[in-house]
Amino acid sequence: MSDETKYFLPEDRLPRQWYNLAADFPVPMPPHRHPATFQPLTADDLSAIFPRTLCEQELTTERWIDIPEPVREIYRLWRPSPLVRARRLEKALDTPAKIYFKNESVSPAGSHKPTTAVAQAFYNKAEGTRRLTTETGAGQWGCSLAFAGEVFGLEVEVYMVKVSYEQKPYRRALMETYGATCIPSPSTLTESGRQILARNPDTSGSLGIAISEAVEMAVQRDDTHYALGSVLNHVCIHQSLIGLEAMAQMEMAGDEPDIVIGCAGGGSNLAGIAAPYVREKINGRNVRIIGVEPASCPTLSKGRYAYDFGDTAQLTPLLMMKTLGATFIPPGSHSGGLRYHGMAPMVSHMHDLGYLEVQAYPQTACFEAAVQFARAEGILPAPESSHAIRAAINEALRCKEEGTEKTILFNLSGHGHLDMSAYMDFFSGKMSDPEFDTAQLAQALSDLPEVGV
Repeated sequence: MSDETKYFLPEDRLPRQWYNLAADFPVPMPPHRHPATFQPLTADDLSAIFPRTLCEQELTTERWIDIPEPVREIYRLWRPSPLVRARRLEKALDTPAKIYFKNESVSPAGSHKPTTAVAQAFYNKAEGTRRLTTETGAGQWGCSLAFAGEVFGLEVEVYMVKVSYEQKPYRRALMETYGATCIPSPSTLTESGRQILARNPDTSGSLGIAISEAVEMAVQRDDTHYALGSVLNHVCIHQSLIGLEAMAQMEMAGDEPDIVIGCAGGGSNLAGIAAPYVREKINGRNVRIIGVEPASCPTLSKGRYAYDFGDTAQLTPLLMMKTLGATFIPPGSHSGGLRYHGMAPMVSHMHDLGYLEVQAYPQTACFEAAVQFARAEGILPAPESSHAIRAAINEALRCKEEGTEKTILFNLSGHGHLDMSAYMDFFSGKMSDPEFDTAQLAQALSDLPEVGV
């Protein structure tokens, strides 16, 4: 066994293809559906908001998709990202477990999100798009698309969930540094935003609302497309690089994970780290895969597996996913990137087939784990990533209690350098655990569309 701490995959081993888990599910994923006809969605149906290549990637069941060389060239700014053995954390926990993490915080925007942002910007530019609209929760995705837009010469307009817009001004500043425009959502710029504000002027906003605004603005102009940072299949496909690199790096370490962990909001970083391991699990390998979500927005734990809209105003296609209901507005929390009502269809299918376990934790417990990790490993995690760390620590402590040696791999999806107000709330005692609104859930689930299949 190696005694190294960091495992760097050489740039010439950067994968040349993305992996599509949809090719290997023993039961095919349910198709996306047109909201008016309920018929399976076609690439033509999606072409109003996405470039043709991404429409095709969204619907394909091809196992491997070539990565264009201009995309790989930009990836080399930070990819392959390092795999790190968390030896100091292991020592602090006094655990026989071995803990590894994939450090996605080294990207230009500080998270895993540029891996799909660069690809989406490239395909849009190649097909003549001049302008992109999008939403963002905590801001990692908005920063990532702003960076990618600048790389390929695209205008970027970001609708940022209002509670995060107010909590995280430096993420807003980073978007503007890269040249994007950042707007608090809901806004008065769109019909969907004005309707929501008329009903609830004090709303904290949600990713579902922000998506509605971004999609509405995209369809109004021929030179504009919409870009999404999570949930959809093509996003999860792009993020498969995380798991593909991790597999090669674990081989360098002479080790294999018994447990693979990712935080779960829309599903992109979880799908990214997990998809190649799900393939192995399908083929008989004994590996536990755990998705970790906030107790205040437990989509996988308490959601219904059903067709639903990806946005509040019901402008998107119908997706078969675990959902709390498109009208559900999660309580405000510092983990804005996990405040989404639905889970990626690919991750939802993974869960429905029994390949994915789910754990949910309150906010303060996750920040306790984040601080412990930061003090041991020197990296300040994003609030979203703290959920994966909480689960990894708990699994390592279980190994200590049981006297078993397991290898744990988790995805550190981003750093928390622009989330210091959240840590200030934690240390000052101002942080609380948001309550999950079961009454609102019941109402939102009752609003689910009746889909004739």
